[in-house]
Amino acid sequence: MKHILSRTAVATVLALSAGASHAAVKVGFMLPYSGTYAQLGEAIENGFKLYVQEQGGKLAGQEVQYFEVDDESNPSKGPENANRLIKRDQVDVLIGTVHSGVAMALAKAANDSDTTLIIPNAGAGAITGPLCSKTVVRSSFSNWQPGYAMGVVAADKGYKTAVTISWNYAAGKESTDGFKESFEKAGGKVVKHLTLPFPNVEFQPLLTEIASIKPDAVYTFFAGGGAVKFVQDYAAAGLKESIPLLGAGFLTDGTLKAQGESAQGLLTTLHYADSLNTERDNAFREAYTKNFPNLPPDVYAVQGYDAAQLLAAGLKAVNGDVTKKEELRDAMRSATIDSPRGTFKLSKAGDPIQDIYLREVKGEENVAVGVAVEALEDPARGCKL
Repeated sequence: MKHILSRTAVATVLALSAGASHAAVKVGFMLPYSGTYAQLGEAIENGFKLYVQEQGGKLAGQEVQYFEVDDESNPSKGPENANRLIKRDQVDVLIGTVHSGVAMALAKAANDSDTTLIIPNAGAGAITGPLCSKTVVRSSFSNWQPGYAMGVVAADKGYKTAVTISWNYAAGKESTDGFKESFEKAGGKVVKHLTLPFPNVEFQPLLTEIASIKPDAVYTFFAGGGAVKFVQDYAAAGLKESIPLLGAGFLTDGTLKAQGESAQGLLTTLHYADSLNTERDNAFREAYTKNFPNLPPDVYAVQGYDAAQLLAAGLKAVNGDVTKKEELRDAMRSATIDSPRGTFKLSKAGDPIQDIYLREVKGEENVAVGVAVEALEDPARGCKL
């Protein structure tokens, strides 16, 4: 396999083929390339480009042209940044993003312009709930899924009380609401939900409050740099040994090297793990590590990889003709994706129906210890499709 070129700040154009029946497919990445989520955006793009390269640099026989915009994880800049790709660059397909608040703006822009959007991370429930649209699909997860799965795990462990904590934004609320739904359905009680503004990382006052409440467990949703500091601060406060810390998998995905000893033994739930040891996953991890030796083949890379797989399925159905938008979108929704995480299909609302794994941190890996919930489908409450 040839080495993949690193990301550039300008459009990257793969050499055009004289035999192409249609113009190059224009793919617009709207991802965080700076700030707390920068590494996540890089992993998503790497994964996407890895799959394209494995297909010989083409999707459904079509060359691929890339455009990039740094979304800065700033919802207020979402419409402007989206329109740079939609109106200025006139992309055929949008790939983005990580931050749920930015994804809300991106989904609206995609719907308003009838531009196909594949979300490779942000799990905002509203996008595939009340605002669901045939324009938008996800290659990732809904915020509800990991939280709901961990609520099942916590109840099975016999915990009766819990505190939830997250940044005060859509992803945090929906993840902790998912945990609360299943945990309380099983007889547990979330006694307090604690929040702080994104991307604030002054956790000490909240950790002091957790210590005073003394719940059986704490469930949290943090990612990126915030997740690193929270895990370190939780351990430094002496809470790790007395109050089990449970989390959505983003707490420990792509962050373990920085978290070090403070993360060892933590349990998280997610749709991917480091030790699935399937032929498909092993091949993906080998290829990703070969091309990006300094980056882990984590869940973000998988989600980018599968975004490309979804697009490929749609393009194959229309013989590479991106003007056949309805047929392309229908094909993505009916496709079975052979993902490193395990095969999945999309729900009617556009969310992956997928196994959620229970993982334990061992060294610098999130080791799968079982399946928390099989084939979990987001309820897509409010979706009228």
